[in-house]
Amino acid sequence: MKSFTLLPREGQYAPALAIDRVTLGPMASHSYLNDAKHLGFTLARYKFVAKMLAGKPLVAEIGAGDGFGAQVVKQAVTKLDLFDFDPMWGEWTQTWDIVDARLPISFYDGIYMVDVLEHIKPKDETRAMENVCASLTEDGVFIAGMPSIESQVYASLSSRKGHVNCKSGEVLRRDMLKYFRNVFLFGMNDEMLHVGFTPMCHYLFVLCVGVR
Repeated sequence: MKSFTLLPREGQYAPALAIDRVTLGPMASHSYLNDAKHLGFTLARYKFVAKMLAGKPLVAEIGAGDGFGAQVVKQAVTKLDLFDFDPMWGEWTQTWDIVDARLPISFYDGIYMVDVLEHIKPKDETRAMENVCASLTEDGVFIAGMPSIESQVYASLSSRKGHVNCKSGEVLRRDMLKYFRNVFLFGMNDEMLHVGFTPMCHYLFVLCVGVR
């Protein structure tokens, strides 16, 4: 922790000098150094999730990575559990593959996946979604955010390699209706959430309730 020998001229800054510094995880650090504005997009996505799940007693994030965005949701819910299928994120998450089995802890009041569904192979999607549904309470909420298929012409080569399951908005809504009675579709461009013309959405969200 850096020590300051001088007091700030304006007193409102004093609390900021008294706390420990935060070190970003690998993914957030890479974004900050290479495309800092992407952190704004990421935090906006997690803010939407946090607002939709605010007050929920028990929530899980699937595919949390280094947990950067999870802090936004953590401040809005009672308890948040983080899972990721890749052991490399074990410092921040519990290692768990939702394709293989339902979550191990309990029935969750809310489950969300941000930038995960597009990485699940189409042949594995049914198993993954069945395990999500089996991990939710009867009235639990599921939220998924993913880049649209239309956005991929602008995606980097490294991103496209991992994006094996991007969808249009209408296909995403149709697919989620197999598992939930109610599916609400939103679009996102940069930090702006909206309900505009779906083919012009760079990013998509579905909010799903009522497990079938």
